[in-house]
Amino acid sequence: MPDKWVYVTRRIPKPGLTKLSELFNIDSYESDEAIPHDVLVNSMKEKRYDALLCMLTDKIDKEVLDAAGPQLKIVATMSVGYEHIDLQECAKRNILVANTPGVSTDSVAELTVSLLLMTARRVPEGVNAVKKGEWGQWKPMWLCGTELTGKVLGIYGLGRIGFNVGRRLKPFGFSKIYYTDVQEVSYAKDIDAEFINFEGLIQKCDFICVCCNLTPQTRHMFNADVFKKMKRNAILINTGRGGVIDHEALTEALKNGDITAAGLDVTEPEPLPKTHPLVSLPNCVILPHMGSNTWDSRNAMAEIAARNCVAAITNSTPEGIVSV
Repeated sequence: MPDKWVYVTRRIPKPGLTKLSELFNIDSYESDEAIPHDVLVNSMKEKRYDALLCMLTDKIDKEVLDAAGPQLKIVATMSVGYEHIDLQECAKRNILVANTPGVSTDSVAELTVSLLLMTARRVPEGVNAVKKGEWGQWKPMWLCGTELTGKVLGIYGLGRIGFNVGRRLKPFGFSKIYYTDVQEVSYAKDIDAEFINFEGLIQKCDFICVCCNLTPQTRHMFNADVFKKMKRNAILINTGRGGVIDHEALTEALKNGDITAAGLDVTEPEPLPKTHPLVSLPNCVILPHMGSNTWDSRNAMAEIAARNCVAAITNSTPEGIVSV
């Protein structure tokens, strides 16, 4: 019988549990819903847990870490993002923090392309038209969207996901691919992408895919002033972080025709209330942050997070170690 304990804050795919069971006794919050913060705090007091496997929705703060006690060795998050974890408090306690970088790159890139196509070709409107019985005789201008061929693509953030979005979209025949990032990257040449400053990106591109992280510098980077400078036929896609776009400004831009459409898989807040004005706009396609929602990705994420827990206890180096 293992003598180590891990607490898992949600039901996770079997590969993760199988890996954890090699070393740990497992306690978990047996739900698909997020664990309430007070329940997590109280749960951490029940046993002397050696590892905590959490989700992006779990706030791992001083209160949780105090409740866990000094024997906690690692906080392993089953996500790429780690902004929900207080890194400073973990560092004070010599608690390792590890994420699952790269594992969802393909699934998020595929979803980004899907969302771009759905938004450009007004697919959700077409589906709703059929369901509502609005599919009548052919009309020459009904539900006309935008082709990709010959257009200019912009990628804001050419990291792993941004690059893989560009790689998948290149065969559609864009006349030019631009990217904006903190600096030029050598691998951009593999997709014939040209570095450009942000002002150039927003003024030249017909499609812009936001694939960056949320930082103080990128928060509300896309705001009212930016929307007024973009092409009126521009389509904005965001699978990065919701806070990169000012949602109030986006609502007005879509209503006023400053840009043509937007497709969002990430919002601020999440979940976005169904009463939010963006939800009712026909030229805004909103998905429930499902970029990594494939069995392939989730199985791998669970297994990597579990391996990180095991590594911390066996004095190995976890994958995706996060530094303060």
